[in-house]
Amino acid sequence: MKFRLIRSIIRFIMNLIADIEVHGLEKMPPGNLIGASNHLGRLDTAAMLCVVDREDIIMPVAEKYKNHWLFGLIGRAANAIWLNRFEADFSALREILARMEKGGLLVIAPEGTRSKSEALQEAKLGVAFLANKSGFPILPVAATGTEDRVVLENLKRFRRTKIVVKVGDPIRIEIPKGKGREQALREATDEIMCQIGAMLPESYRGFYANHPRLLELVNHHDTAPA
Repeated sequence: MKFRLIRSIIRFIMNLIADIEVHGLEKMPPGNLIGASNHLGRLDTAAMLCVVDREDIIMPVAEKYKNHWLFGLIGRAANAIWLNRFEADFSALREILARMEKGGLLVIAPEGTRSKSEALQEAKLGVAFLANKSGFPILPVAATGTEDRVVLENLKRFRRTKIVVKVGDPIRIEIPKGKGREQALREATDEIMCQIGAMLPESYRGFYANHPRLLELVNHHDTAPA
């Protein structure tokens, strides 16, 4: 009940300050899943709670927000896993895996932190590792409009912020054991990020802008029949 109440409040507030446009939500399959999204600003999580109706959410959140008046409230309502981003937090990783064994929707940003450049950063290997370990498919999600700078400017002008969320096709990650494992994790991570980047406007593609796989995906999208 607490989670539903907090989510209702968040949705009410977001409706006042933002206009959220969603594309491809029908691609989200039921059951166990990893939602992997780019990370632009503090409203990313709030936008996700507006879009997704599921309650079996597994949500890692930076520990610095634990006592924040709003994000701490959201985290506690969603039973967040508080994560230390500045060191290898094996305790949080074990808790994430334990929760995933019970099933649910893991919501996570492969980049690990908000992008100061407002474009894609090089992602960490954690999401590919979790996908391989759990067998959960990954649903790439691309968001624009949640940049802190943009949201703050619009609030000052009493304007609603336009947020666009695009959902891609689920992908599965299989990493071979033994030699070459780290390289395989990197390649899988690049695939996840390129799938996200292909749904973003060019200016948001950042680190992956010239990645051959992203260019291939963009070209395929541009040449696909309408």
